[in-house]
Amino acid sequence: MKKVRALIVDDSSVMRKIVERSLRQAGIDLSEVLEAANGAEALGALNQGAVDLILCDINMPVMDGIEFLKQLKAVDGAKSVPVVMITTEGNEAHVVQALSAGARGYIRKPFTPDQVKEHVIPVLEKP
Repeated sequence: MKKVRALIVDDSSVMRKIVERSLRQAGIDLSEVLEAANGAEALGALNQGAVDLILCDINMPVMDGIEFLKQLKAVDGAKSVPVVMITTEGNEAHVVQALSAGARGYIRKPFTPDQVKEHVIPVLEKP
């Protein structure tokens, strides 16, 4: 698998580090990790160049993950980037909404590196 440039979007800096560590423990070779605290910051981070993968929380201040997904469709070069949502939401409606808005998968918090591997690697391998 090629090196992956990832964008991790979560309002918790601790959770962003946990996600990064879990990606590495899952065997994903990260070349660079960009971080954003909300959807608006994430849209700005995409101006720093293309990414191969986005992991995004749903519940965040300023711009939540669902709104970020909707706005991502208008970003040149980002339309085909796989997005995996990370959420504490037990509510299926949020998950369905995220998948309808373009997410390719989701992981529930708390999660293990094995769950990250199970949900992220297939998304990265799809053309």
